[in-house]
Amino acid sequence: MPKALPVVDVSAPICCTPVSAAPMSDEAALQVALRLKALADPTRIKLMSILLTADTGEVCTCDLATGVDLAESTVSHHLGQLKKAGMVVAERRGMNVYYRARVESLDALRVVLDPNCCT
Repeated sequence: MPKALPVVDVSAPICCTPVSAAPMSDEAALQVALRLKALADPTRIKLMSILLTADTGEVCTCDLATGVDLAESTVSHHLGQLKKAGMVVAERRGMNVYYRARVESLDALRVVLDPNCCT
């Protein structure tokens, strides 16, 4: 059974030196690993893709459930993991919850992994 990672607050965008700059500290490596772990699921990747390509920039949980062909409760669980990792933000409007991607968190993670990518 894989070793569970500790629970830490990763809601803020990551900020540490790129992995290629120097050997990472244990804390920095943990911060990167927790965010990657949150993304390391095909459903969560698909949810992020839907959110990042949405015309309005935000999508209701009900529409996300339809987009990934899963129950809303399952989608809510996945979105909760992404929210804990700081990858999405939620806004409740009446009975519905709307999510949008935190692009700055994804950009920060990209820079940590490869600062020369996509420039």
